[in-house]
Amino acid sequence: MQFKIFNRIRFAMLAIPAVFVLASTNVFGQEVVEGPKPAWSSLSDSERRDVLAFAEDYKDFMSRAKTELSFVSEAVRIARDAGFRQLTPASDMRPGARYYDVNRDRTLTLIVVGSNEMTSGFRVVGAHVDSPRLELKGRPLYEAEGFALFQTYRHGGIKNYQWVNIPLALVGHVDKKDGTRVPVSVGLDDDDPIFIIPDLSPHVDHDYRERLNRDVIMGEEMDPIIASIPNEENSISDAVLSYLASEYGIEEEDLVSAELAIVPAMAPRDVGFDRSLMAVYGQDDKLSSFTALRAIMEQGTPAQTSLAFLVDNEEVGNVNNTGSNSDYLVDLMSELIFRQQNGEYNDMDLRRALKNTRVVSSDVNPGVHPTYPAVWEAGNAPRLGFGVNLKLYGGGFNANSEYIAWNRAYLDDAGVAWQTATYKGRASGGTIGNSLSRRNMEVIDYGIPLLSIHSTYAVSSKVDVHMLYRAMNAFYQYDD
Repeated sequence: MQFKIFNRIRFAMLAIPAVFVLASTNVFGQEVVEGPKPAWSSLSDSERRDVLAFAEDYKDFMSRAKTELSFVSEAVRIARDAGFRQLTPASDMRPGARYYDVNRDRTLTLIVVGSNEMTSGFRVVGAHVDSPRLELKGRPLYEAEGFALFQTYRHGGIKNYQWVNIPLALVGHVDKKDGTRVPVSVGLDDDDPIFIIPDLSPHVDHDYRERLNRDVIMGEEMDPIIASIPNEENSISDAVLSYLASEYGIEEEDLVSAELAIVPAMAPRDVGFDRSLMAVYGQDDKLSSFTALRAIMEQGTPAQTSLAFLVDNEEVGNVNNTGSNSDYLVDLMSELIFRQQNGEYNDMDLRRALKNTRVVSSDVNPGVHPTYPAVWEAGNAPRLGFGVNLKLYGGGFNANSEYIAWNRAYLDDAGVAWQTATYKGRASGGTIGNSLSRRNMEVIDYGIPLLSIHSTYAVSSKVDVHMLYRAMNAFYQYDD
């Protein structure tokens, strides 16, 4: 697998270790511990180059992988270049074999067969590939005040006002009755038009200024402008339909069987003079899914069969047959065991495998904000640039203590910087980990912190992204 390496390193970056602290001496000569050390501060020159090159590959990937559909198609392309082949009824289970399996174009599992029997358990990294966005309603086209617009609804939790006055793209596909699929992508290329949800100007918004934060823009007001020139009958909607027919060969009724999303059109960009941060749409949670993809590609012949389970619909509750609440993953595991045992299989083999399986459920989470630090309790707050954060939710949602200790061991052995994250004043659950732990697998949640999570342009630290990749790689390889 060849990755794009960019040579424009404008600043000398700093460093990466496991967990370090800063120490100073007070007036009495006593050592005073000041807290964790940024993960940048112990990197060698070669490690800095690795971090920056990895970030360029990540940004390049994310510029195209705007939805779960495009993530899966891009990931399959990369995996095939790395020697993965589609799992088929003829695929053998020899140690080191590399396969991928796609569930309905929206969920992807990458598989590296281990040297041990699968009944001894799998190693699974799970993450989700959907992100908060706008979607078109089944009959989206309408006219208002000389404009044609699309009606939308929300996928996942967003702050509505963040989606106005920014360039938007339309991506996805239309499935026609004859079985053909028509891909649609408008707004991502430099020569494309973009779409926009216009805000009220400050000259005329007086009657709306009392709205609260989440209601500054209401859900039914989040409709992008798509055209304004009417046809000869003075109908803008008909002009749009004529364009869709000529450009894509689709009719208005075909939009009922479409999956079309409105997403930010901005390309990923570096943030700051030192370029240590990245602003990217969709980092929740394509970030963890990308690092899982890259980590499993590093595996040769692991002891335990390794899976990267990259799943849809987490942002709406893990629903549907492409979400983690479905039976897809367990069915896939049973199929792999069946094949390894050449058909000599019973249900207890699967149950033993599930009990012995170890899982990292990875997702991003909010990090300490420089302007609003009080939303976190400082001693349990995840900070950008300080590495992977182990999520300690409380309220019965934590991994058990012995499994946390097991994960600490390989993180420290691999020199991965890590911290912890616990929300202030409340206990809460995890991401897809709940779906897997109820199957009797051993599950821990960890990820990295972001600023502006669930926004149109979330911010991550390059060193944290690379640390997460290293953590997943160590998880697959750890021999206890």
